[in-house]
Amino acid sequence: MDLFLNEFFFVFHSLLMVFLLFGWAWRRTRLANLIAILLTFFSWFFLGIWYGYGYCPCTDWHWRVRARLGYQDLPDSYTKFLIDSLTGWNVNQRLVDVLTLILLLLAFGASFYLNFKDWRRKHGARLPL
Repeated sequence: MDLFLNEFFFVFHSLLMVFLLFGWAWRRTRLANLIAILLTFFSWFFLGIWYGYGYCPCTDWHWRVRARLGYQDLPDSYTKFLIDSLTGWNVNQRLVDVLTLILLLLAFGASFYLNFKDWRRKHGARLPL
């Protein structure tokens, strides 16, 4: 079961990250994207008060599975793990954290703006922007 869960989390978490970054691009997924980004920020900054900045339940669960499979020395960041795993590099943790935050903030800005624009269009109001 742990082998399956390891693969599941690898695929699910990776697809979730792609959705967080690009889900705003399609009108049908914009609201879900905005909610997912807000939940991610909630996890990183509110749950992070207790579990550490950038806390992600998916990473926590995946690391527990990998620990049961005998993997050790896992990075704090799933993004670093993903980059290192896919490229064979050993990227700088701080650089990955900063770039991850910047990219998610950009995705949030796009998602918020387009959701607001869609809401205004739906309710017949003209955009002031």
